[in-house]
Amino acid sequence: MRREQRRTRLPLRKSLFGRLLAVSALVAACSVAATAWLAVQTTSGAIKQEQGQNLAADARIYNTLLGYAAGHPTWDGVESTVRDLARQSGRRIALTTEQRRPLADSATRPSPPALPPEASAIVDPLSVDTTLSQTVGRAGVTADRVDPRAVGPFRLPASERTELQRVADRSVACLNRSGVAADVVRGPSGRPRIEVVGNDPDRVQGTRCASDNLDEPTATERKALGALNQLADACLKRQGRTGVQLNLDLSWGDGSEPMPSAGVSPPSPAPAPSVRTGDDDRATASCVGTARREQLSSYVASPALLFIGDEGGTTVPGFDLSPANTAKIAGAAALVLALTVGATMLAGARLVRPLHALTGAAQRMRDGEDSAPVLVTDDNEIGRLAAAFNDMSAHRARLEGQRKDMVSDVAHELRTPLSNIRGWLEAAQDGLAETDPAFISSLHTEAVQLQHIIDDLQDLAAADAGALRLHPEPVRIEDVLSQVAAAHQGGAETAGVTLAVLTATAGAAGPELTADPVRLRQAIGNLVSNAVRHTPAGGNVSLHAYGSECADLVVVDVTDTGSGISAEDLPHVFDRFWRAEKSRSRRTGGSGLGLAIVRKLVEAHGGSVSAVSVEGQGSVFTLRLPADPAQTGSDECGEAGGSDEFQGASTGVSGSAAGGCERGSGAGGPERAVGGRGSGAGQA
Repeated sequence: MRREQRRTRLPLRKSLFGRLLAVSALVAACSVAATAWLAVQTTSGAIKQEQGQNLAADARIYNTLLGYAAGHPTWDGVESTVRDLARQSGRRIALTTEQRRPLADSATRPSPPALPPEASAIVDPLSVDTTLSQTVGRAGVTADRVDPRAVGPFRLPASERTELQRVADRSVACLNRSGVAADVVRGPSGRPRIEVVGNDPDRVQGTRCASDNLDEPTATERKALGALNQLADACLKRQGRTGVQLNLDLSWGDGSEPMPSAGVSPPSPAPAPSVRTGDDDRATASCVGTARREQLSSYVASPALLFIGDEGGTTVPGFDLSPANTAKIAGAAALVLALTVGATMLAGARLVRPLHALTGAAQRMRDGEDSAPVLVTDDNEIGRLAAAFNDMSAHRARLEGQRKDMVSDVAHELRTPLSNIRGWLEAAQDGLAETDPAFISSLHTEAVQLQHIIDDLQDLAAADAGALRLHPEPVRIEDVLSQVAAAHQGGAETAGVTLAVLTATAGAAGPELTADPVRLRQAIGNLVSNAVRHTPAGGNVSLHAYGSECADLVVVDVTDTGSGISAEDLPHVFDRFWRAEKSRSRRTGGSGLGLAIVRKLVEAHGGSVSAVSVEGQGSVFTLRLPADPAQTGSDECGEAGGSDEFQGASTGVSGSAAGGCERGSGAGGPERAVGGRGSGAGQA
């Protein structure tokens, strides 16, 4: 019952299908709302632009016409400027007086469309629209909103401009020679000024390139400045305030030392200076602005109305959110939501169906039931997940089978020596066996076998846990082979097997590597012990080490002329507790762990192991270990393989590298293929 309850489907609000449906509906609703909002905003922006309420894109037209008005006393001749601006912008541009009398119009038809009721802007150089000026990035508009290009009587004649230009050029040349980068900039009135690159005036003060003459007003400027000063003083006098003395930059002093102007009698001496207040400064600024506009009024064009619109004079209709339009929007939104929900339900059902199958299979696997493979229908993410789950399930089944086999094999391997020890002890206890040296030797042999199995299991457990400790040091592989051969020579002679170490070519240095000599001897010793056990009397077991230049490897071959391994058993020789002899007879000894330990020890050194074999002829097990970085290889890749030594008359198995990094087939027959790695004859 509990199993059935655990497999009950989740509520819709918690399921992936329900969440996918909710997210899709939310996305659709947000999309409809965002699309409607963008449509309204875009339409409103277009309407404002066409009606002249948003002049950000037309500010350049306004600025050009403003400059024309600042430099001309009337609008005569502005028609060509208006047509050029209309051609560049693709807009209709019209100028009228404040009474809407036409001054210029870019419309070329005999009867141009009527102008809008509201003007886009008022072009007046004495009252600049500061918002539009900031839009085009213009600088220099004063606080009294007078366009800086409106200079009027301050415009210098050619003679004064030439003289000031000569002085400025001399100062710039002097500054350049002094290492100060400077240039001459001409103002709207024609007065030049020196502009230092980097805007660092302290650098100029350290030079002798004086430019004081440029700061002195010319005759024309003194005359215009005197007239402006009189107008400002008259304004202040009407307010009962003291007059001021204006400077060329329109700043002012207290008027105690008035500057005479050319052609104008100086004003009467002013009374002793008095302390000025903030109200006085504000009144002075207002009077100066009024005086400037009064002085410039005859030099600039009169204010004009500017109209900027579509060339055809058409207007963009407004967006009316009437009940009819609102119903259309609601209907479109409902249709989009319905289509989204329907499509999501179809896609969600296809998406969730294989997930339900995977969930059911995983639950059956958890409950210990046999789980049939999940059907893979599509090659997409979920299909690949199902395929990976099937692979995991099959791998788990294989591991479970191996675990059961391992438990059985461990029990079998431990039962045999324990049964022997128990049997001998019970025989001695019953008086059926005497505790003589032979009896003690037999018990000792069984105990050693039991200890050997336990040590092998401990080594494998340490390797699996990553706790297999190595103590690497420089090692000559030929010394290791000699030590292994000496340790197994007695057993080989007892078995009637010839055990030999094939030496390197005369004069050639043996391969060197950095490894743990104890663990390396253990790995090679397991291979040699295994080979000797499975080689009949009169057979040969040989060890050979050589370097492989192209892969920077030290290769160790253990070759025997034993019984060999069948092709179907060869892939399993390094599995734990695997033995070619299924009866697990103790005649050949071994627990089935030797080759598994060899693989773990070699992999711990960063190498690999493989095996090749021909049944009835022999086997070659090959270790490949990383060579010492300082070790140099032979001139040709695999040349040190020594094929002659490995092509024995009776083996039919070649142990040479055959001139390549990969071990290829030798010359001993069409079935001889060397290139695997591993240990002895392939039986564990």
